[in-house]
Amino acid sequence: MKWLVLFAFALLFAAPASAEYGDVVLNRQAQAAGVRPVVFPHWFHRIRFRCKVCHSELGFKMRAGANVVQMNDIINGKFCGMCHNGQVAWSADRCDLCHTGKPGLKSGIYGGHQTKGAGFW
Repeated sequence: MKWLVLFAFALLFAAPASAEYGDVVLNRQAQAAGVRPVVFPHWFHRIRFRCKVCHSELGFKMRAGANVVQMNDIINGKFCGMCHNGQVAWSADRCDLCHTGKPGLKSGIYGGHQTKGAGFW
């Protein structure tokens, strides 16, 4: 019974996972290439897939800024391109669905209230 009380107490005071419900903005190369930054809705993908799908099976590192994702990789079926292939999800030729960030927006993790999600600036 004591462990149950401790477990309940731990749940009450557990810190929330802030990135889980936020958006990841990718602008390392986008703006230099003449396109808007990418707004990746991490929360939207996270409610559908376990972390291991993207971070183990697709090769995304678990640290913000540690991944260099280029359009050629996506077009060739790497990273996002594993699903965004026109069959599982829209393909890479739909630039407007990912490149939705405000020009000048810096790369990083933002709460959903700051970006309002992909396409809702």
